[in-house]
Amino acid sequence: MPDLPKLTLHIPVPTARPGEAASFDHLPFSPAGETRRPPIDAREPDMRDMPYGLIRVLDDDGEAVGPWNPGLDEDRLRKGLAAMVQTRLFEDRLFRAHRQGKTSFFMKSTGEEAIGVAQSLVLGVGDMCFPTYRVQGWLIARDYPIADMINQIYSNEKDPLKGRQLPILYSARDYGFYSLSGNVGSRFGHAVGWAMASAYKGDDKIALGYIGEGTTAEGDFHEALTFASVYRAPVILVVTNNQWAISSFSGIAGAEQTTFAAKALAYGIPGLRVDGNDFLAVWAATQWAADRARANLGATLIEFVTYRASGHSTSDDPTKYRPADEAEHWPLGDPIVRLKAHLVKTGIWSDERHAQMEAELTDRLRTAQREAEAVGTLGISKPSVREMFEGVFAEPDWRVIEQRRELGI
Repeated sequence: MPDLPKLTLHIPVPTARPGEAASFDHLPFSPAGETRRPPIDAREPDMRDMPYGLIRVLDDDGEAVGPWNPGLDEDRLRKGLAAMVQTRLFEDRLFRAHRQGKTSFFMKSTGEEAIGVAQSLVLGVGDMCFPTYRVQGWLIARDYPIADMINQIYSNEKDPLKGRQLPILYSARDYGFYSLSGNVGSRFGHAVGWAMASAYKGDDKIALGYIGEGTTAEGDFHEALTFASVYRAPVILVVTNNQWAISSFSGIAGAEQTTFAAKALAYGIPGLRVDGNDFLAVWAATQWAADRARANLGATLIEFVTYRASGHSTSDDPTKYRPADEAEHWPLGDPIVRLKAHLVKTGIWSDERHAQMEAELTDRLRTAQREAEAVGTLGISKPSVREMFEGVFAEPDWRVIEQRRELGI
């Protein structure tokens, strides 16, 4: 046999490490308004170009352009902006609370607020979101009590979940927010199963599932897409591509080979690639996918291209694996700044009104935090030990009964 070259293994590496110049030149971005908008009943084979463009509505001047412009009224625009601002203020304040020792753990969604907020406002009250830990904006957009969110983070006596979940792993069924799981890959499978059950019962409710781009490398992702495709489940499956998992960049999950939206092609479902920092684009793509699901046309996979501006969590130091100023170079900007600029451009907003809104939301947040801290912070006020045994078994067996007896509860 002739001499053959030695085999080599390709190890993906990010474009820049700490101390190097940040660059996103490798990412393809379509100009705002350029990507076409297919009718919701379009055949999947006729939409196979969609995963390779980028749905954008807001241009660099704050104008809403192109076929995906949802044409939202002033009230919806202002509500969306307020919810995003409140989300960022909330997370900044609770991040400081963690540093003060008031909670054990926290995660922020800085730079990704448009996704959770817009999708929360698009979907109906009875629809169900299977979230990750970066869509706190979903609850804030639906006016979930902020004091209850803080009580859950502090794991105090008024924690709605009775201390059974880590901080920020909320559960709020009445707000369409399924119990959050740190095992992110489970979100897709649960969302597809819930949607299949809704269709099986002849209901009219749809589901939404979130994962990060890193989780697309796990089996849960592919199993969920198989079921969603085969049974035409009424579900929207979202990949939040924020460029980084906890310390590995998106190339480890296959970003160098193709877009994450393109993974839909193997399953025969539409894939949309969307500017995740554009509130109007997020809204429009979600509405399109929701209308398609409600028309019994099946699932849609949406990749939201965004950037995780903060660390993965309070247990992470991103300066160890990426340039410290990388967020400043993100070409799709800040979702709050962009929506604010659009409202100012249309004449329904101003810097003065924005400052007043921030002050009012900050006061509201301070009040909620004082209310929660009056109950107690980490280790100062805790749910009763008896909560370990309540609501777990319909009929407790002898071991549980004996454990309770030993504890005297």
